[in-house]
Amino acid sequence: MNAILVLAAILFILMTLIGGKKGARSFFAIFLNFGVIIFVLFFMNDPNINPIIVTLFACAFIGCINLFFINEVNIKTITAFLASIITTVVLIMFIIIIAEKANIQGFGEEEVEELSIFSLYIGVNFVKVAASVIIMSTIGAITDAAMAISSPMREIHYHHPDISRKDLFQAGISIGKDILGTSTNTLFFAFFGGYLALLIWFKDLSYSPGEIINSKIFSGEMITIFCAGIGVTMVIPITSWITAMYLVKKGNTSDTAG
Repeated sequence: MNAILVLAAILFILMTLIGGKKGARSFFAIFLNFGVIIFVLFFMNDPNINPIIVTLFACAFIGCINLFFINEVNIKTITAFLASIITTVVLIMFIIIIAEKANIQGFGEEEVEELSIFSLYIGVNFVKVAASVIIMSTIGAITDAAMAISSPMREIHYHHPDISRKDLFQAGISIGKDILGTSTNTLFFAFFGGYLALLIWFKDLSYSPGEIINSKIFSGEMITIFCAGIGVTMVIPITSWITAMYLVKKGNTSDTAG
């Protein structure tokens, strides 16, 4: 516990010194997002509540925290928020189909022994729960990519107010291409770094490569990575289009660059 407090204190000090007020708000946003996730878990345990609807509301709250709480309400955050919500709605319909067809819901056979003493007939739709878990795993990357595109697009429009909508949109796409590779690789290593123990477990179980690939746990993680990558890729043109439409249509050159 002392180590956790020390690391949290070091993180807070560094984020405040380097990021100022935004850095401090970013630190507290971590705990706010954690609170939203814990709050959502209670609702997902209720068989009478649709996990997908709960997830959409949770994503909206997380988007508000990550964008409006940290960076305040302005053109950049509004366009990034709209793009994130649109991408999430489109992605979640796709994820529901994938989760059902891939049969990744529920628990894998490696977990049966630990769960054998419990009843699995709890009345919860595990397909929707699996879809909710995947979309909750991608919302952070989606909002991050949306903000990373809308912010420089706003700067471009601020310094070049006469830029055309098409050129501004192309600038957004160009920015998205630059961050796409790093974002997808970050997702890949983040998930695999967290599940390195799982790979070691597979080795101890003497799984063949085919058994690993067809394992429900491994397949679920790979599908999560791919869906997150799809979400990050989709948000690039959506953010570029919304930001270009909003900035050029409004012609709002009086807004400050901050």
